[in-house]
Amino acid sequence: MTAAAYPNTWRPPAFFGSRRRQRLVITGFVLYFVWSIFDLNVDVERVLAGLSRALDIFARMVPPDFARWELLLTGMAESLQMALAATLAGVLLSVPLGLAAARNLAPRPLYLAARGFIVLGRTLHEIIIAIFFVKLFGFGPVAGLLTLAFASGIFLGKMLAEDIENTRLGPVEAVRATGAGFGQTVVYSIVPQVLARTVGVIIYRLDANVRHSTVIGIVGAGGIGQTLSASFSRYDYDFSLAILLCIIALVALGEWFSDWVRRKLR
Repeated sequence: MTAAAYPNTWRPPAFFGSRRRQRLVITGFVLYFVWSIFDLNVDVERVLAGLSRALDIFARMVPPDFARWELLLTGMAESLQMALAATLAGVLLSVPLGLAAARNLAPRPLYLAARGFIVLGRTLHEIIIAIFFVKLFGFGPVAGLLTLAFASGIFLGKMLAEDIENTRLGPVEAVRATGAGFGQTVVYSIVPQVLARTVGVIIYRLDANVRHSTVIGIVGAGGIGQTLSASFSRYDYDFSLAILLCIIALVALGEWFSDWVRRKLR
C-alpha cells in the first residue's frame, strides 16, 4: 500500500457526498442567485436613490419628538396588555390542544386532527392572521389580542405535545396501575415531568408576544405599532423615532424580564 492511500491531513467531509457534487451544487446556487437578481428587475439606480432618501429621512428623525408622550404611553400600555392577555389565553388553549396532539395520550383520530390543526396554524404568519382578524373585527386591539392568542396557543400546544411525548413511561404506567383515570394520570405523572420546561416556554412566548405586539399594529391590530404606522403615513419622522426608541426599550425590558424569570427557574 502506497503512502498516498493514507493521507496525513484531515479534510472535512463534503456536504453532498463528494467534492465534485458539492462544487456543482454551490455553482447552481450562485447561478440561481444571479438569475434571481436579473429576473426581479433590481434597478441599481433605484436602490441608490432609495439610499439618498433614507439619509433624508434619518436627518428628519433627529432629534426625536417626545412631546406627545401621552400617546406613546397609551400605545405601549396597549401593547403590553395585548401581550399578557394573549399569553394567558394561549396557555388555556394550548393545554387541551397539547394533550390531544400527544401520540402517547390521545386516540389516533384525535391525534391526527390536533396535529393537522397545529400544522395549519403554524403555516400562517402573525401578520397574515392579524390581517384576517382586522377584516373580521375591525381596527384596534381586539384583532391584535386574538392574533397573538391564536399564535400563542398553536406554538405552546406544539411544544407541550412534544414534551408529553418525550416523558418517561415508568411514572405513567405506575399511576395507571393504581386504577387512576385519565385526568389523574395527567396530573400526577405527566405534569411533574413537563412543568418546568413548559413554564420556561411560556415565559419565552410572553417575550415573543411583547415583540409581536409592536409589529402587528402596523396592519391596524392596535398597540404601539399602529401609532408608528400612522406617524410614518403623516411623514412625522421625529415622532416616529421617539416611537421606535420606546419599542426598543419595551422589547429590551421584556428580554430582561424573560432572562430574570429563567434564572429563577433554574
